[in-house]
Amino acid sequence: MNKEAAIILAAGKGSRMNMSGENKVALPLGGKPMIRHGVELLMRLSFDPIVVVVGFGKESVVSALAGEKVVFADQVEQLGTAHAAQCGLEKVPEDRKDILIIQGDDSASYTDKTITDLLKKHIETGAAITLLTLMLDKPAGLGRVVRDEDGRIKAIVEDKDASSEQRMIHEINPACYFFSAQFLRRYIQHVEESPVSKERYLTSLVGLAIKNHEKIATVTVENMPWRGVNTPDELREAEELLRRK
Repeated sequence: MNKEAAIILAAGKGSRMNMSGENKVALPLGGKPMIRHGVELLMRLSFDPIVVVVGFGKESVVSALAGEKVVFADQVEQLGTAHAAQCGLEKVPEDRKDILIIQGDDSASYTDKTITDLLKKHIETGAAITLLTLMLDKPAGLGRVVRDEDGRIKAIVEDKDASSEQRMIHEINPACYFFSAQFLRRYIQHVEESPVSKERYLTSLVGLAIKNHEKIATVTVENMPWRGVNTPDELREAEELLRRK
């Protein structure tokens, strides 16, 4: 039996989209709600269960996925991506060994190969975390992957926190991860809230893995037509990339 579960994060408000009551992942992209691309991908790859974390605009997400075999998890308060993942984790059976976590707003960018390559690396290395990283010509606004001289990940630094030297890095974190379920259940409760936003972020698990000498693996892809959607302009760009794809 397939032992991989998946969690799609789709609870955030997406304030830069200026949505009143609808979640951005319910907006049309390529002729269907944005989030259906991710769900259909995970169904093709036999993930079970597929947990969709909902919060802001919950009804719009549930409606967008009508008829799909998914499990919904409620994030009543939007307290960050780690908190959202923790809400989703409650719906994952104890016997699942590995868990994929992706975002609802960029899942149309991924192909079956993207996810299967990531899973293959995760299983082969026995890593606690295996994350997708992308080499982009224009990484502005995105979290940079900082490595040491041996190529090991030292940190993931958000653009607003990055030094001028770190902003020169073109390797970014699109927030697509495989976690060992054992690691995730053990450490997610230890993610501390940001002193600025008061939210708990999934990227903090990378720092916890480094601190506790847990294994981290990566799959790096160059020139992938990827677009996270946080603004109307980015939605238009995602539409164009999907057309080319």
